[in-house]
Amino acid sequence: MAAASGADGRSSGTAVLSRLIVDIDAVVANWHLLAGRAGAAECAAVMKADGYGLGVRQLAPALAEAGCRSFFVAHPAEGVAMRRHLAEAGAGTARVFILHGLQEGEAALFRAHDLCPVLSTERQIRLWQAAAREAGRPLPAALHVDSGMNRLGLAEDAFRRLAADRDGFEGLSLQLLLTHLACGDDPADPMNAMQRARFLALRALLPQVPASLSNSAGIFHPEHPPLDLVRPGIALYGVDPVDRPPAQNPLHPVVEWHSRILQIREIDASEAVGYGAAFRAKRRTRLATVSVGYADGYLRGLSNKAYGALHGVRVPLAGRVSMDLLTFDITDLPADRVREGDELELAGHTVSVGELARWGGTIGYEILTRLGPRINRRYKKAGQLIDNEDACGNAPV
Repeated sequence: MAAASGADGRSSGTAVLSRLIVDIDAVVANWHLLAGRAGAAECAAVMKADGYGLGVRQLAPALAEAGCRSFFVAHPAEGVAMRRHLAEAGAGTARVFILHGLQEGEAALFRAHDLCPVLSTERQIRLWQAAAREAGRPLPAALHVDSGMNRLGLAEDAFRRLAADRDGFEGLSLQLLLTHLACGDDPADPMNAMQRARFLALRALLPQVPASLSNSAGIFHPEHPPLDLVRPGIALYGVDPVDRPPAQNPLHPVVEWHSRILQIREIDASEAVGYGAAFRAKRRTRLATVSVGYADGYLRGLSNKAYGALHGVRVPLAGRVSMDLLTFDITDLPADRVREGDELELAGHTVSVGELARWGGTIGYEILTRLGPRINRRYKKAGQLIDNEDACGNAPV
């Protein structure tokens, strides 16, 4: 059984009971696939929430090496970390966009780390214009306009008024005009066409500014023009952004999540398993209990609904998800094929992240971003497992 790796890269002497393998090459391959679909448009990378829980420090430099030149994160602190990782990888000229814009007192931080705010309100625009006056030069910015999602973005009337004002965007070196699709995961939803038409009408007011409409799902909509830049997020990490059968997912799987079997036992028909006796055996049943639970991000809502996999064979989850234990029904596997200490796949090549999300009544984004710190993370590159500090040649931070 492998030993866990500590923050200094040395073995901690404890057994790894749950591990996540992240395939760096698969992320890069997905970026190339998405860039190919985007045609002449630039393909960026959305890496907020630490690369959707999978590790910005390891993945961003690999994407930069592949040719990605624009990165999006949510918060300024994420942008500072992103800038550091890119600089260490020799990609210091890449653009780093902050999707939540900037707040009072943050302008100096944005300037010091060359972060580009995505401005969504008139107040944010005024704050950045004041910073530009102080700097004595225009400062880079993106504009987020709302096309119907009613979450973030300048309202249509405010955008039209500012665009008509000669000084409306004074002091801003506009890098991008963007909007966000509300129903992109359902290509048939009429809201997609409505948002597209609204955005294109607004874009016509600033035709010289590069424009971005498509998120991960939008890239797969044949009717959406790629415009100047596409912003894939979840698709980079192998999760299909469009609702279709797993076998039709064109993306490369990125994660393998495994947990070790702590105990195997047999129970008689009518005996119960787990809290609340939520599972009762209908036959003589063999069970495998593994070391993972909702404290590690395995959703409690998956109780009695999900499947794991052993040796490529799906096995059903039996009973409720506990804080750090799951039990699977392995009755249909030959007894000599499963032993204590074997690894059971929670998500990977046999059970997809998308399936795990559907069984839990959620989306793949939540599955990935909830993966807990107790899970030992390893990275795979060129088919070989590498330590965290080797993923981009630097010690962990």
